[in-house]
Amino acid sequence: MRLADLTTLRVGGPARAFAAPESEADLVAQIRDLDHLRVPVLLLGAGSNLVVADSGFDGTVVRIGHSGTQVSRGSSPDVVNVTVAAGEVWDRVVERCVVEGLAGVEGLSGIPGLTGATPIQNVGAYGQDVSRTIRWVRVLDRTTGTVATVAATECGFSYRSSLFKHRPDGVDRHVVLAVQFELSRSGTSEPIRYDELARLLGGRADVVGAALGDVRDAVLELRRSKGMVLDEDDPDTVSVGSFFMNPLLDQSAAAALPDRAPTWPDSSGLVKTSAAWLIENAGFSRGYGSGAARISSKHSLALINAGGATTEDVLALARQIRDRVVTLFGIELHPEPRLVGCAL
Repeated sequence: MRLADLTTLRVGGPARAFAAPESEADLVAQIRDLDHLRVPVLLLGAGSNLVVADSGFDGTVVRIGHSGTQVSRGSSPDVVNVTVAAGEVWDRVVERCVVEGLAGVEGLSGIPGLTGATPIQNVGAYGQDVSRTIRWVRVLDRTTGTVATVAATECGFSYRSSLFKHRPDGVDRHVVLAVQFELSRSGTSEPIRYDELARLLGGRADVVGAALGDVRDAVLELRRSKGMVLDEDDPDTVSVGSFFMNPLLDQSAAAALPDRAPTWPDSSGLVKTSAAWLIENAGFSRGYGSGAARISSKHSLALINAGGATTEDVLALARQIRDRVVTLFGIELHPEPRLVGCAL
């Protein structure tokens, strides 16, 4: 089976073998057996953040598929704990929370993928990220073969990263099995700090928040306008979403940016700037490219497969963008998706 058939970018060669355990216990047993036999393993969720080499993967692809959600009383009457299996579709979880009046993840509507991927990347958008609501993550530690529960304070969350992030050698030490979120029993969001979203919601959303359903609808509208909600009828969604992360800069590097470049403080003490702005001001407009790999016509951060693209086609375009941004601004863009068997 080709990985191109299992990923949203629709690139990637074949795998040696494929497994789809249906329960958490089966998943743990499968990974333990493969590790005992020293068979290379590629964990696969929805394939929405994955770029696999044209040569494929010489090992076993294990697809995360176990599901289930449990809601329990939290630390106070206004708090609810929501425990979600790794194989649950993330946007369905968000939709359910919004419908049930549970605040804390509404800004993460429309993000493709499974729940198990959210702590790995510390998934975030529109002023929210999952590190703000995760209480713990249950994992299989492949170095010891044991199942452990990792408290949020021990997860090493940072911008698009965590303790669970894939290692440079491509081996996943941890297999995420389940995640527990601590959400507020409220029909209203926190104040909206993301200007674009606050403007769309109108009124005083940046001061007093907005109804959860309104926030979800507005986020989905924004994401669709950027080709960031998967849609078989929209060719701009044949991508991995944002291909590059927003750079985090120290104060001197931020001061060297052109005055018109957008910047905003990050909780790490560094300064974040816009990868999209850098790309567009390096001469890459939306829709750039004449081959099978192009920049989305809706968002300069998304590289799309316009039909028949190979992994190398996509990476060649990404390298072109990265190299020109380095030349003009002295800033190296780093990929957001996981690259398997290939590199920029």
